Amino acid sequence: MRVMSIASGSSGNCIYVGDDNTHILIDTGISKKRVEEGLKLLDLSIKDIDGILVTHEHSDHISGLGVVERASTTPIYATWGTLQGIKNTNLGKLPEGIFNTVECDSEFNIGSLKVKPVATSHDALCPCAFRVESDDKAFGLVTDLGVYDDYIVDSFSGVNCMLLEANHDIRMLETGPYPYPLKRRILGEKGHLSNEAAGQLVDRLLGNNVQEILLGHLSKENNYPELAYETVRTEIDMSFSEYHASDFKIEVAGRDKPSRIITL
Repeated sequence: MRVMSIASGSSGNCIYVGDDNTHILIDTGISKKRVEEGLKLLDLSIKDIDGILVTHEHSDHISGLGVVERASTTPIYATWGTLQGIKNTNLGKLPEGIFNTVECDSEFNIGSLKVKPVATSHDALCPCAFRVESDDKAFGLVTDLGVYDDYIVDSFSGVNCMLLEANHDIRMLETGPYPYPLKRRILGEKGHLSNEAAGQLVDRLLGNNVQEILLGHLSKENNYPELAYETVRTEIDMSFSEYHASDFKIEVAGRDKPSRIITL
């Protein structure tokens, strides 16, 4: 199983997950050119993609969906609310037959990959995260959520790798230039996870299966990679867990360039 973040940030998101037989994208909030450049690093093309999963309908997750879909004609998988949001967005004409409605907590297969949508708390119609499994390996993508709970922890227990939102530093956000209503939205239960909250969630997920954590969906205005990295490490090392940040890899997924290819 291979994982690569093609792009991750508040300006655009696209993640590749696949094995020898099946290749999928999670979100396409970047240009077709950038998707193609990322896939080329994997020796793949858009035509090799077997499915596109969509977490929710916000533009940084679907802005490139129309043009990528017209180039690939691959099935799109999303919750009913997200599909309604997609259809109400100006992405150009897309054929009805490509849309597949999925339900949170109901597993389905795309080729050799098993996929489970997991409900998240965010200000979208019906947002979700995704757990993807191939044989005995599992990857989780968890971004765009204001809070997490035992349901999230249980849903992603045992994953080998996760791309997890570390959107903002709370102090930078509170003292930054954003208008007050936007600050409250980001900090609210349907907003985004802070660096501290991301570290606390990682700490609850740690176990012998974890190989790597990718921190993603960083805000350009209210965070920077070194701060996210150090804050998450500190939260883990300050906890009462038997695990330490040095027990596994932590990296920050780039906004403008792909991550390295992670092999599980």
